[in-house]
Amino acid sequence: QVQLVESGGGLVQAGGSLRLSCAASGGAFSSYVVGWFRQAPGKEREFVAGISRWGGGTTYYADSVKGRFTISRDNAKNTVYLQMNALKPEDTAVYYCAGRFLSTIATRSNEYGYWGPGTQVTVSS
Repeated sequence: QVQLVESGGGLVQAGGSLRLSCAASGGAFSSYVVGWFRQAPGKEREFVAGISRWGGGTTYYADSVKGRFTISRDNAKNTVYLQMNALKPEDTAVYYCAGRFLSTIATRSNEYGYWGPGTQVTVSS
């Protein structure tokens, strides 16, 4: 069973960048699809980006972040990254990484069985 821990959140000005990391332990990490989700206060958790298992050759993004965020994985380090550029105040949320032991990237949170505790990202205007 895999355990996930996010890091890299913080406070940044609009237009700035952050790189989030999702470190995994306890399982065959390369065999998991990994997704990034976010949840702002008073809102539902939403899909941000996902990456396929093994080599991570397939990625998928929410329209709201397409062209600004990039998801990648380094299986040797058991880590998935979310590079976030051109950040906007509406990107402010707690960001979660999630693991799915199936072959396809899913966009619904209930399709992921493993979750990290989250990391706060705050973008000031």
